[in-house]
Amino acid sequence: MFDSPGPHLFGLPPGVDFPAALVAGLRARLADAPPEAMARVELYVNTQRMRRRITELMTAEGAGFLPRIRLVTELPPVPGLPAPVPALRRRLELAQLVARLIEAQPDLAPRSALFDLADSLAELIDEMQGEGVAPEAISRLDVADHSAHWQRTQAFMSIVAPMFGSDAPDAQALARMTVERLAARWHEAPPRHPVIVAGSTGSRGTTALFMQAVARLPQGALVLPGFDFDLPAAVWAGLDDALTAEDHPQFRFHRLLGMLDATPSDVRRWSSDAAPSPGRNRLISLSLRPAPVTDQWLTEGKLLPDLSGAAEAMTLIEAPGPRAEALAVALILRRAAEEGRRAALITSDRELTRQVAAALDRWGIVPDDSAGRPLALSAPGRLLRHVARLFGRRLTGEALLTLLKHPLTATGSDRGNHLRWTRDLELQLRRRGPPFPTGADLAAWAAGRPADGVADWAAWLGQLIEGLEAVRIRPLAEHVAAHLALTEALAAGPSRVGTGELWLKEAGEAALAAVTDLRREAPHGGELTPADYTDLFDAILARGEVREAVQAHPGLMIWGTLEARVQGAELVILGGLNDGTWPQLPPPDPWLNRQMRLKAGLLLPERRIGLAAHDYQQAVGAPEVVLTRAVRNAEAETVPSRWLNRLTNLMSGLPAQGGPQALAAMRRRGQEWLALAQALEAPGEAVPLARRPAPRPPVEVRPRQLAVTGIRTLIRDPYAIYARHILRLRPLDPLHRAPDARLRGSILHRILEDFVKGRPEATDRAAERARLMTIAGTVLADEVPWPAARALWLARLDRAADFFLEAEAAQGGSPVVLEEEGRAELAALGFTLTAKPDRIDVLPDGRLHILDYKTGTPPTKKQQEQFDKQLLLEAAMAERGAFRGLEVAEVARISYIGLGSSPKIEAVETDAALLGQVWEGLHALVGRYMVRSQGYASRRAMFGERFPGDYDHLARFGEWEMSDPPEPETVGAEGQAAGTGPDEETPAARRPLAQPAPEEAE
Repeated sequence: MFDSPGPHLFGLPPGVDFPAALVAGLRARLADAPPEAMARVELYVNTQRMRRRITELMTAEGAGFLPRIRLVTELPPVPGLPAPVPALRRRLELAQLVARLIEAQPDLAPRSALFDLADSLAELIDEMQGEGVAPEAISRLDVADHSAHWQRTQAFMSIVAPMFGSDAPDAQALARMTVERLAARWHEAPPRHPVIVAGSTGSRGTTALFMQAVARLPQGALVLPGFDFDLPAAVWAGLDDALTAEDHPQFRFHRLLGMLDATPSDVRRWSSDAAPSPGRNRLISLSLRPAPVTDQWLTEGKLLPDLSGAAEAMTLIEAPGPRAEALAVALILRRAAEEGRRAALITSDRELTRQVAAALDRWGIVPDDSAGRPLALSAPGRLLRHVARLFGRRLTGEALLTLLKHPLTATGSDRGNHLRWTRDLELQLRRRGPPFPTGADLAAWAAGRPADGVADWAAWLGQLIEGLEAVRIRPLAEHVAAHLALTEALAAGPSRVGTGELWLKEAGEAALAAVTDLRREAPHGGELTPADYTDLFDAILARGEVREAVQAHPGLMIWGTLEARVQGAELVILGGLNDGTWPQLPPPDPWLNRQMRLKAGLLLPERRIGLAAHDYQQAVGAPEVVLTRAVRNAEAETVPSRWLNRLTNLMSGLPAQGGPQALAAMRRRGQEWLALAQALEAPGEAVPLARRPAPRPPVEVRPRQLAVTGIRTLIRDPYAIYARHILRLRPLDPLHRAPDARLRGSILHRILEDFVKGRPEATDRAAERARLMTIAGTVLADEVPWPAARALWLARLDRAADFFLEAEAAQGGSPVVLEEEGRAELAALGFTLTAKPDRIDVLPDGRLHILDYKTGTPPTKKQQEQFDKQLLLEAAMAERGAFRGLEVAEVARISYIGLGSSPKIEAVETDAALLGQVWEGLHALVGRYMVRSQGYASRRAMFGERFPGDYDHLARFGEWEMSDPPEPETVGAEGQAAGTGPDEETPAARRPLAQPAPEEAE
């Protein structure tokens, strides 16, 4: 194939369909050779997608021989080399070393960073082996002028030096050893058939070494992708300094040519294929000049032709947000599909690709996504991660239901009943708890239900969750065995047969491969805490991907940035062009800083940026290009990608070449797509805002019984009474139970009730205080399962104890009613008022004193007069004999005792006139709501706008303001309950008017 001596160096300019041009060049060079000559060609490419594309192109032309196509990582076998150490085993060994380092030097990093540090150390070792850098190179570095951290790193690297031994090499070390022996063998006996490396930049040391060996073969050749033939020789010469040039897209070619003692002029064109837009390539090349020579914009920019032609097939979309960007990209891809054009979205932003795929799904379009789906986000991955978090901690109701509702749980049993019982258990946990359910709690719950199999289900579940909290440090192999056993048992369900659908389909197979690898290497992992094991397992799953078989659209692709070299698309969309996304920021290196890397001969962090720049230069040369970015993300404004910034600045500074006009045209085309995206999201017709509701239901369905606390709600938020007592809608208790103010209040009431009930006749203050705190400790231990909340609440009560005891001594009364319900009838209205006072005392003069305890700030006298009438109503009820066992007596005063952070007492002296006025006001209030014309207005007199109500979402608060007048609306027909037909009768309608529904009683 090649007659001249090597090295044989070829290239293709950016924008050329690289696989197609590569195949065309091969066929042209073998046109006069027999057909079997193609089969003797050994072709190495950089990606699996490149290999598939070359195969498709060659088979599309009919029957014939194919070259032997391999990846650059699939090197020919060399006898005599040891087997490589599995990557996971090496990481587990390194994790143990890092763990001991953290234990010895806790200021190095938190324990949670253990596996991140181990991974970064493994990557450093891989890089050192790939670049041929021995551990001695690190130990010889002069770090006297560096901080103590880097000196500590240097010392630690000497500990891991044994891992560089040739008897147990890593995969990267084995690859370099293979290349070195292969190069020596080829030097002695070079192959007679063509050996070609195509599509690789030689960015890694091992690959560059292999490319050198191939280039020096008599029949060897390199075909470089995206080679910039427009770059002047002076710029090539300026790429010698890695510190300033490593982020340039052509830097890797410059370094490779230097290794081969070649110059850019030695690189010839592989084929006659021209770039789709040579003018655009020149513009992009100039915009990407290294920072020290961007002054060439002034000298070379004026030599560019009119830019309107170069930018004619370019569109710039600067979307206001990620969603608008994704919709615009989806619309462009849809248009391409309609026109039968081949289009590709190239981006490193996986969030953008998921949003684009979701937007295309509305039209039933499935793009060919090369990246697949993260294994950690698949159904088996999620279940495995949920289960890993159960060990070593108390099981919450939220965590339990997350497992039970997972789509893979109980797939080996009767899943229908499983879901039914899970639903019922959720209602139990929401309404009555406990926050940390145990097997005994599940058994007790099942015992009170019908015998439909739920007892066996609860027993199966209780057996699985028992003992999880007690797990402590243990060998990794035991962690893995327990983890997989529990996960498989959950998937099997109560039948305890098989593993359900856990390991089925592509996601299940990928998850099984990952955990099998972990189980095989677990003996090398040492001992871990449950938290360490969870971090390790998350890190392992995060590396996996699932490629599911889908019927993708043949002309729409989503590619990663590396696959920009595959090309072959008429329309290319470069998405997510923001700094930090494309290019991605180099990850922080905790082991070596930039100067240490340079002196040791390792790659600089800018290498990643340079590779991304080369992918960008390749992709932006396509026949038609769309550049997209979001001006703002969910948190703040974004910064344009440095390459996009350079391009727009260069074009803006070339008015003589029509740069500003061409840039404006690019943006104008982008705005057209954004307008379409906005129109796609716009509602078909304007939806009017909701008005402030004030529903007017039939009188017969209005509540005939309320508690005194309900009267306060009726005054402040009548709509809440309508929703709760007429619509029968009750707020669903949160699944994640927390020590909130409501629980704190009920706990305080029980503590004080127990204290007052068992009070001795005469004790000193110290004994009373000790007894109060003892009761508090007992109640908190029984009712509050959160240690932090118990300690905090006990400390608060301790601060308020003296105030409470002093108030008790000053009261001078004897408790006669404690937390007992009373009832008073409003006979004329057919209405019943109920109350359950915290405490009623009889004073020495025979009068009554009603008390109520508050954990917060008690209501002021003004608030009691207008809104918070709870104690006033209880006093009026007491004077009317509403409380059983308590004789009718005059009420002397009412008192709110606040035991919060600032304890205080709000007392009101009462008399017959005041309580009579309150009772008349109650009649007037209830009577007003006994007529159809009175509506239940939402948030009528709330304490403040920032105080939420349980039914604000139902009332659509937020669409209207507190200053808006209520909008009365008649609901339901007279003589029937709202929402029923004329021949239907609801339980509320059948109920006697004076009797509440059981669930309405308070």
